[in-house]
Amino acid sequence: MAIALDADHRDLADSVAGLARRHAPIERTRAAFADLAAGKRPEIWDACIAQGLHALHLPEEHGGGGAGLPELAVVAEQFGRALVPGPWVPTVVAGALTATLPAEGTAAELLRRFADGATGAAVTTPGLVAITSGRGWTVTGVSEPVLGLPGADEVIVRATADGAPVWFRLPPAAGEVELADGVDPTRSVGRLRLSGAAITPEHLLPAIDDDDVQLIVNTVLGAEAAGLAAWALDTAVDHVRNRHQFGRPVGSFQAVQHKAAMMLVRSEIACAAAWDAARSVQQGREQQRLAAAQAGLTAVPAAVDVALECVTLLGGLGFTWEHDAHLYWRRALSIASVAGPEDVWARRLGELALSDERDFSFVEADALPELRAQVGAVLDEVRALPDDAVHSDGWAPARGGARRARLAEAGLVAPHYPRPYGLAAGPQEQAVIADEFARRGLEQPTTVIGEWALPTLLLHGSEDQQRRFVAPTLRGEIVWCQLFSEPGAGSDLAGLSTRARKVDGGWILTGQKVWNSMAHEADWGICLARTDPDVPRHEGISYFLVDMRSDGLDVRPLRQATGRAEFNEVFFDDVFVPDDCLVSEPGQGWRLAVTTLANERLSMGAQLAHGAAARVRDLVESGRYAAGCDDALRVLGRNTGREMALSAMNLRSVLRRLSGLDAGAEISVQKVFSALAQRDGSRGLVSLLGPVGAVDDDGHMLDHIGLPAVLFGGGTIEIQLNVIARRVLGLPR
Repeated sequence: MAIALDADHRDLADSVAGLARRHAPIERTRAAFADLAAGKRPEIWDACIAQGLHALHLPEEHGGGGAGLPELAVVAEQFGRALVPGPWVPTVVAGALTATLPAEGTAAELLRRFADGATGAAVTTPGLVAITSGRGWTVTGVSEPVLGLPGADEVIVRATADGAPVWFRLPPAAGEVELADGVDPTRSVGRLRLSGAAITPEHLLPAIDDDDVQLIVNTVLGAEAAGLAAWALDTAVDHVRNRHQFGRPVGSFQAVQHKAAMMLVRSEIACAAAWDAARSVQQGREQQRLAAAQAGLTAVPAAVDVALECVTLLGGLGFTWEHDAHLYWRRALSIASVAGPEDVWARRLGELALSDERDFSFVEADALPELRAQVGAVLDEVRALPDDAVHSDGWAPARGGARRARLAEAGLVAPHYPRPYGLAAGPQEQAVIADEFARRGLEQPTTVIGEWALPTLLLHGSEDQQRRFVAPTLRGEIVWCQLFSEPGAGSDLAGLSTRARKVDGGWILTGQKVWNSMAHEADWGICLARTDPDVPRHEGISYFLVDMRSDGLDVRPLRQATGRAEFNEVFFDDVFVPDDCLVSEPGQGWRLAVTTLANERLSMGAQLAHGAAARVRDLVESGRYAAGCDDALRVLGRNTGREMALSAMNLRSVLRRLSGLDAGAEISVQKVFSALAQRDGSRGLVSLLGPVGAVDDDGHMLDHIGLPAVLFGGGTIEIQLNVIARRVLGLPR
């Protein structure tokens, strides 16, 4: 998925991609390595000026396009995908930094210069020291390597004076630019050496806020990284799809498929993080700090990993100078170095997460006022009612109660359901409803397994089944479980062996199910059983609704490694299921199960139960850990970053639907990333504990031991990678 979501951004992306193909073919870039490293402008620079891409983000009154950081991110991604050489990135960064200043004096002159086509660079690295000298400064030192510095027409510089920043426009012939041998041969890189350079008042600039530097640099580099990763993914997939070994396409081997699928996951994460940083420019400073740190931690480094995986999937071919893969890898390494160490951004994000939280809402506080008033009135009634529901000690939802009944009556238990069960609420309406719940400190109710079962009934069930089960479930009168997995057919759902034999008035079910959450508390179960053993295995399965109090049904709780018994094995010994509890027609079970599993994955992919950032934050604030403070903050930063990446993907999915686009690969990608985030986040948390982890007074170890519930539930990571590889990437079986 690309950064561009709405029609205008998609048109911009298409235009930029076409320009890059015409004016920066990779063969031409290869032929110009020496000139590019010296800072000479490539052919595409004149095309960028003609199209206004160099000044897209600059104020209109100074000759710019009047756009902003989101548009820069769209262009940067497409230029990264095409490995566009030369000064565009360092120039737009320098221009964007200048545009944060009052448009007067030296800053106004710089903006006009950039709009006219001057190339630029921003020296923000340490190494330059300023000493006051009359009304100006004397600057001495050597900067760290800076992209685009050799050949830049205009250079803005940050020096330090007693720890405070001093910004200025580099005067002509004020110092020496030392050309460096860059890792990326498609761009110039160099150091600025100043030996007592005199900076007079006409060269001084107001101080540019460090927050602006971080947001602009990390957004542009993060977006470019997303483009690099997208190219690497496409190149690797195309190769393994067509390359044959041992008489088979290389892409048919599961190990290769999983590697390619993980490349997609990392690419999607990079794209989401860069996009989130770009959109944060329209939010408050606290939000921008969080998003900038996340882009530095997540988006920029991702291209390094994806590019390396591309090389490994290409094999020896990818390790040759002649193949372009190493050029993308080099670009990724270069910009990741410029952005700064991942550990620094992890700590920065951890510090920010102690006091701030990223806002992923997408509706205004005054949006849909009539709906707000309607929902608010019901919720005010609900808050005044007694909380008399019967709560479970396990995962099952609360049963009954006056509050739940009123919410169900108003269509607010599942507002996205069609009327009369819900409000047929779309994404915007659901966001407004969630906001009204949050304003009153009320939790939105959940039917847990019912959230997977009821959509199947609403789509495939009869009217009688819908009337019988949907409303009572929403009122909390019916609790559901799922009876899919079997001892011999866990992830291989089509391999199930539970049989359903037709008899007068119904069916007789015989077999065994296992790993059934809440079966010991459930009233009804959704069950798959084989009704025709003589047809291909996907075609002979049917979908039943089973009364969990039926004769011949034996539910036996399974005690997990956590010590709790939240799963079960269920035995069917000639259990009778009436005809009116068969959903749809015999043999349609697989099609119906796909609906159920899709809802399961969407639900599970949108939440983190283990290793949550909030749990790490509580640990850091309590001080009950043995690791150093910096280590704890880095773990908090990484866990927060994973949650932010997941939330950004979820928000992008919603906005894609609002734009009329297909959801794409998000469901499986979110499921995989959610499981990995919980695994890695929980592991990071327990790594901090030291001796206190041996007694687990705070439940952190139990949280970690409970991980298999999410690593297995809804399809293991490996199964989801199979889905991504075959259904999304189109790799052969």
